[in-house]
Amino acid sequence: MKTENMRLRPGTPDDDNRDYLPERIKGSDIVVNENGNNSQPYPEKLREFNEALTTNGKNAVWYEYVPSGYDPGQKTPLVVSLHGGLMTGWGQAIYRSWTLMADKHGFIVVFPNATERRIWCVPWGKWRFDDARQENEPAPGEIPAAPADMKDNHDAQMILALIEKMKEKYNVDEERIFMQGMSMGDLMTSQFARHYGHILAGAAGSGCATFLSLLYETDGRIKNQGGHLDIWQSRPELNDIPPDKPEALNVNKYNRYYWMRINGCGPIPEISIVGEDNFAFYKGSQADVTYLDIKNRDHGQTFDDAALIWNYMFSGVRRKADGTIVHTESNTPRKGDAFAIAAAKNCGNAWFNNKVTSMRTKAVSWQKLKYHGLNGGQKVRGEYLCVPLSFLSEAFGGTYEPVEGALTAVVTLKDGRVLQFARGSIGCVIDDTLRSMYCEALHRDGELLVSIEWFCRYLFGLDVSSCDETVYVTDHFSVLSANMADLIKDLLHTDGQLPDYEKLTEFAR
Repeated sequence: MKTENMRLRPGTPDDDNRDYLPERIKGSDIVVNENGNNSQPYPEKLREFNEALTTNGKNAVWYEYVPSGYDPGQKTPLVVSLHGGLMTGWGQAIYRSWTLMADKHGFIVVFPNATERRIWCVPWGKWRFDDARQENEPAPGEIPAAPADMKDNHDAQMILALIEKMKEKYNVDEERIFMQGMSMGDLMTSQFARHYGHILAGAAGSGCATFLSLLYETDGRIKNQGGHLDIWQSRPELNDIPPDKPEALNVNKYNRYYWMRINGCGPIPEISIVGEDNFAFYKGSQADVTYLDIKNRDHGQTFDDAALIWNYMFSGVRRKADGTIVHTESNTPRKGDAFAIAAAKNCGNAWFNNKVTSMRTKAVSWQKLKYHGLNGGQKVRGEYLCVPLSFLSEAFGGTYEPVEGALTAVVTLKDGRVLQFARGSIGCVIDDTLRSMYCEALHRDGELLVSIEWFCRYLFGLDVSSCDETVYVTDHFSVLSANMADLIKDLLHTDGQLPDYEKLTEFAR
């Protein structure tokens, strides 16, 4: 198939808009930018269809985007993209980059409308905090309740029929059928994957995690009829669904564990942080899981999310006729950062080059205080994570020589620089020249500890970011996010072993 170069079209901004999805956008060149939900002008090749697909006689509405280079004689991948609540198929098309990616990489994308009031037929409810197993309450009256049997779920059956329609209409590569959804569309994608995942090679979702009561029985057994497939989960850091942060971290974690268990993934991922995108790549014996947390982003989907999903995952996965998931080289390799260090408060382990490494004592969070002349008061002028100097020396290939029970220490770096530190001193002697650090050197458990932030920035010019008492260091621009900090702390506190993950029983076949 002949593909096109990526090109953004200019649009007419509607900066005064306060509607989530103004109808006047449809068919126009109006663009609306709403905190990350950045629209493109209505795609010129987007076509609307309205006809019955199922036997109940209800008409379905969907939008097809076929790239100009489509060749009927060539097998072509298909992506089904599901909109969020209160949206439409065409709204999903303009708020995402799937159409741009279709032109660039030569696949067909279809955007169906949910049948009832722009809300997919999935179990709905509100989050509760008194019992994590009972968070999915009965649906409010204005939202239709979902049938318990998927055979009676109109939206699921409509999507199945739509996929068959696309296979009849186009030369669809049955090994490369994918689904993606945002918010309520994410919940529907998860539901579809849990029941009909065997017809997909991969599924991706942005925004909402699935209610845990839909994933697990009360005794921890997994609910699943669809089997394994490659999974992508995008969780914006400021998602606020559920709104309570500890609850949200727990829900996100057990959504991740669910697919890790089904796909046969080990507990240790490869981690890569690129700008604000925080990736954890899990390899599985059956299929893979990719987890993405986007720093400082609200509930919804980023405009480039489709590009990330396609390039990192969908471009390199297919399902063979026997159900086997096969991975080829994706456009962007799913690899961890070549050089990375992470440490967290009160953890005796560190993350170093994509594995858990033990340190001689725990990391300590330490405040630099100003208190002289304040009549006993104090001001915090900085808070830093101090880690054993012996670990830092080893990580950077230096030699470490403790003196006087590590009350002082000398570190010789690979480039020949000689550093000397002393307990209680904010100074560091570098080749007989004195420099101040961020805070004084500490002495704990017979070890000298210094600020990892200062050591990595000042001595090596590395990028250092911190979040929730966790620090991430690498050799390129990166911003650690809350969900990734939580993931890293889990790895460090458990020596890379996740007992709850191992207790999850085999899914129902």
